[in-house]
Amino acid sequence: MTTDLHGPLSAYAERLHATIGDRHHVASPLGAWLLLALSAATTEAGQAAGSLRADADPASGSETAAGSETAAGSATAARPDAAGEGLAAALGTDLTSAADVARVLLDAPHPLVAAATALWLRSRRPVDESAGWRATLPTATEVDILPDQAGLDAWAREHTDGLIETFPLKVSQDVVFALASALATRISWAEPFDVTDAHALGPDSAWRGDLRQVLRSPSHGHRGAIVATERAGDVIVHAASAQPSEGAGLVVLSVAAAPHVPAADVLAAAYRLSVGAADGAQPAGRRSLFDLPLGETPLWTLREERVRTHARDGREERHQAVLPCWSARSEHDLTAETLGFEAAAATLARALDQPVQGFEAGQVAMARYGRYGFEAAAVTGMFGTVSLPPEGVARTAELRFGHPYAVVAVATDTRADGVTGPWHGVPVFSAWVTEPADVDGIDTER
Repeated sequence: MTTDLHGPLSAYAERLHATIGDRHHVASPLGAWLLLALSAATTEAGQAAGSLRADADPASGSETAAGSETAAGSATAARPDAAGEGLAAALGTDLTSAADVARVLLDAPHPLVAAATALWLRSRRPVDESAGWRATLPTATEVDILPDQAGLDAWAREHTDGLIETFPLKVSQDVVFALASALATRISWAEPFDVTDAHALGPDSAWRGDLRQVLRSPSHGHRGAIVATERAGDVIVHAASAQPSEGAGLVVLSVAAAPHVPAADVLAAAYRLSVGAADGAQPAGRRSLFDLPLGETPLWTLREERVRTHARDGREERHQAVLPCWSARSEHDLTAETLGFEAAAATLARALDQPVQGFEAGQVAMARYGRYGFEAAAVTGMFGTVSLPPEGVARTAELRFGHPYAVVAVATDTRADGVTGPWHGVPVFSAWVTEPADVDGIDTER
């Protein structure tokens, strides 16, 4: 399952980070990918439900004039089959496979990574009639009526252990449905870092003047390597592991390339190197320290000394890492076409038989990396929206039956085959009311 997901997720991560750029940030490509996969899970039900109705009111299903697209983007411009193709392209795999991966991940939670998903709808009707598409979602996915903003914020806090305090989107009356994911982890290192002077970052580091102390990897328990990569050249790699829980763990990789290498290439190399990280495997392209010249580079200092060693050829390789603590909190707009949320909104709207003319998508993420542990969380949200009618003037008439009036009771008679019967439209009772009564003076049973 890891192999099935890693390739598509790596490709998605590259597109997501490309939209963010090289500013300081943290993100969860997995959190965004999972939302797309949940939309994919409803495809089969959506095909059975029929085409998307774009001219119905979100609360009552009554007809309304189609409005203009929302500022965030249009979710109904493409045909349903085109939306499915766009969603598959964004996911990097077919919709069925993506939905299967999402179900496996969400219904078998990781002890160190809390994961939650939810689908909320403005109208109660599709919630009450959810048997078809509800069965396609992971059983862990919450399905309910759309909360207000306070409720969305509370959901974000609850499912990230308070690491994320607010939902990434602001709910309004034009939101038809909302889809959300939350991922969070809070771990302690199996072996904490030591502390050293910031000058250990090297003479070329611009940070050494701004910092007083940095982290140094301990003598055992952490892993390091110099690796030759296709896109980023030689990179340095450090891996720190969490204290395991119930046989599960978490490995945090840090990867740096030469200063001139673009961030996109370094991130791509990091994702490629993460393939075997969970198993502690030596990365492909690992450079032997005995093949490198001694001395200083912007990435490492290599020295040699005489030691006692049990290495079979008498040549022992050791790696130490020096790196700073860091923290980040980021908000990301996920409406770029390459990220797939326009297609996801159209696909999900079709499955739910909900009117959608636009969409919004965003993510808020945070992370802290320190001497004793690592914590990170992300909440990703998507709204399907309609365009509300423009503001105008409304008059309301309160009709007052305060003097004698007529009453006529007319029968309706519509048969199961849709044909009207002989009673249809027949006035059965009539009255002229001149003696009204108090409410509690009339006893009518239901």
